[in-house]
Amino acid sequence: MIDLTIADDVATIALNAPSKLNSLDEQALHDLGSVYDAAEAAGVRALVLRGEGRAFCAGRDISGVDPRDDDVIGYLGGLVTPLLRRMSTFPAPTFAVAHGACLGVGLGLLIATDVVYVAESAKIGSPFAALGATLDSGGHALFLDRLGAHKTLDLIYTGRLMSGSEAVESGLFSRVFPDDEVVQAVTDAAATAARGATAAFLASKQLIARIRDERLALWDSVAIENAAQAALCDTSDYREGFAAFQAKRRPKFQGR
Repeated sequence: MIDLTIADDVATIALNAPSKLNSLDEQALHDLGSVYDAAEAAGVRALVLRGEGRAFCAGRDISGVDPRDDDVIGYLGGLVTPLLRRMSTFPAPTFAVAHGACLGVGLGLLIATDVVYVAESAKIGSPFAALGATLDSGGHALFLDRLGAHKTLDLIYTGRLMSGSEAVESGLFSRVFPDDEVVQAVTDAAATAARGATAAFLASKQLIARIRDERLALWDSVAIENAAQAALCDTSDYREGFAAFQAKRRPKFQGR
């Protein structure tokens, strides 16, 4: 079950199947995509993704999967990857709360989110050797980029899971908090973003995605920054920001 609430320009999406650690089957993936569509249609200026119960998301729900006729490409390539790409391009800042198990597709949901705050209880890694399977949903790219080849393969071969603190210290995600503080920390961060200059945030989000995906060199990225800054000059929030600075008052951004 996927829940959506919207308040004060912030959408909160909750994976709500705690009895199965919020693992996702095909229908849940469809539902999650539909909820992101609804949040976009509502024009929210920030989004929070979290999980109910003891875990964020333990990955794919394989309780009814027969490996002899499992359509892996249909599940991963046909459902998971399009969803992750859709999440990563959501037209507002996105935040996630990572606690408990964050594995497989669950890890992919975090990778596709802009900012991830991690609870100390989080468990992140690749336990799939016990299934005869391998890491998916972008995990190889994330681990290799942040940890290097040796640490990545160590996690894969041994099945060891990183704690929330280790994951943040390794550069995987943003910040770590005690379990009883992490939801409020994300809520506060999303509320701050929702009051900000949305177009400017999206310009940075898109630029970072291009630098990552296209491996842009420094001066190529600077040229794109320059063009993005010039385009922002035509926005109401840009003009408001300058006016507020010159008048020595707090800006009141409208997200346009």
